[in-house]
Amino acid sequence: MQKSWIWQWITTVDHKRIGILYLLAGGFFFGVAGLEALLIRIQLMFPDNQLLTGDFYNQVLTMHGTTMIFLVALPLLFGLMNVIVPLQIGARDVAFPFLNSLGFWLYFAGGLLLNLSWLFGGAPDSGWTNYATLALNDYSPGPGINYYVLGLQIAGIGTLISGINFLVTIVNMRAPGMSYLRMPLFTWTTFVASILILFAFPPLTAGLFMMMFDRLFDTKFFAISGGGNVTIWQHIFWIFGHPEVYIIMVPAFGIFSDVISTFSKKRLFGYNSMVFATVLIGFLGFMVWVHHMFTVGLGPIANTIFAIATMAIAVPTGIKIFNWLFTMWGGRIRFTTSMLFAAGFIVTFVMGGVTGVMLAVVPANLQVHDTYFVVAHFHYVLIGGTIQGFFAGLYFWWPKMFGTLLNERLGKAHFWLFYLGHHLTFFPQHFLGLFGMPRRIFTYMKGYELEMSNLLSSIGAILMTAGVLALLYNIMLTLRKGEPAGSDPWDGRSLEWAISSPPPVYNFAQIPRVRGLDPWWLEKYEGDGTLKAAEPLGPIHMPSPNHLPFLMAMSFFISGLGFVFHSWQVGFLGLIGVAIILFVRSFEEDHGYHIQPDEWNGVES
Repeated sequence: MQKSWIWQWITTVDHKRIGILYLLAGGFFFGVAGLEALLIRIQLMFPDNQLLTGDFYNQVLTMHGTTMIFLVALPLLFGLMNVIVPLQIGARDVAFPFLNSLGFWLYFAGGLLLNLSWLFGGAPDSGWTNYATLALNDYSPGPGINYYVLGLQIAGIGTLISGINFLVTIVNMRAPGMSYLRMPLFTWTTFVASILILFAFPPLTAGLFMMMFDRLFDTKFFAISGGGNVTIWQHIFWIFGHPEVYIIMVPAFGIFSDVISTFSKKRLFGYNSMVFATVLIGFLGFMVWVHHMFTVGLGPIANTIFAIATMAIAVPTGIKIFNWLFTMWGGRIRFTTSMLFAAGFIVTFVMGGVTGVMLAVVPANLQVHDTYFVVAHFHYVLIGGTIQGFFAGLYFWWPKMFGTLLNERLGKAHFWLFYLGHHLTFFPQHFLGLFGMPRRIFTYMKGYELEMSNLLSSIGAILMTAGVLALLYNIMLTLRKGEPAGSDPWDGRSLEWAISSPPPVYNFAQIPRVRGLDPWWLEKYEGDGTLKAAEPLGPIHMPSPNHLPFLMAMSFFISGLGFVFHSWQVGFLGLIGVAIILFVRSFEEDHGYHIQPDEWNGVES
């Protein structure tokens, strides 16, 4: 009996389909967070504006930051990781397909729960960092912060599961001959980001757990009245928060590395030093969190140590910048949309990095802390890096995912509108910060030096919106009548370009044998143009679809919704549902199925 296509997508454990689900969900939340950002900029376009005021502005601001960081940046990258990393290492799937599906549905359930706050009871309003004591019951008595705490806990479990899954996949499932120093940079950066997830998300989970108990059960972890300490929340949050910046930046570095190498027709310059720099960035990322807390009063010794560590992280980042430039130097550069985003990123990220070093200087930080200077730096780094990295990867790997090419003319319109809009939005905000405009305020008076910069910033946000709309139109046009791409439209270097577009459910009919760095380029130009097989032809084992991850995520969702409104019966009922599904899963005996060689054509995923 043929199952409906909706059920096939709900129950799929195919890494490529799960990657597309991440892209769809992350794209939806990107639209929501982008609309919130546009509303913020319209409110600040003119002095004494009254579009968004007071607590509602706080809710929009909080949800914009929270959604972008937790529900957009990493999930969009997870979408590309899911589709591409197993192909780049010559694997047929990820190590744990069931957990891969569970990770997505938990992320989606947590994101859905968080955004339901707009409809039922009010959204979180204490900023995306959710600082105590603003986030405790005395100052935020409604259910808004409960949505934040419970939604992010559910989504965070999904992210942690996915990080472990990528880690095990890369360690154990590389094709024969693919040593660590033969992996593509995108796979390397996924590997490092997965390690960061493994160590950074548990502190966040612990902090959210304590915040949940303070709000629901009146414990005193952060409440000063009961002997709690609000600074502890800041430490816990930023011990997660700064590695999180690198969790969402490092995979973008890998995308840019693959894109620049491919469209420069050159091997990546200084491959070993790029790997070393990536690992060093991951290591130092855990040693800089206090630069978010220079104004707390931890003392000159602590501030000095973390200032030096913050400046030191510029060294491996500089290594990457120069290696990308040297890769382009002397190359036969082809300026596709992907390459435009990669080249534009270098300029933008250097500007964001310079202001980052400025903020590492404690006296300067004390002057501009909590002003729009910090907002400008933050967005230069994250939009210039993560979002532009995602766009570069989307245009680069779209042909592999869907078998068609995105329209390059519309792609370049998207790039220029978004890129110029980004600089017009955030460059003036440096001056707003130097003029003393605090972040998170909803209005300002006439007659100060803030009006022109805010107007320009808001016009830039409108241009960025137009760029994203150009991308959406491009996608719809391509899905309707896209140009066929073929298996290797960019003359690629890594293994994903050696198989058909889109790939079959089993990826590789025979697991390939890797003979060097850039293995597909090596076979095309120094071999006979075909991958060498590492195994004989035979049946291919594949995992069966499974509906339990979806049901488990929905049980977590029901539990979270119950606890948001202090309905203990509903909350514990959902947890009982989770326990029952785990029990059922422990007795499942479905060991998957086999695809015979004569069934390879036309197999559905």
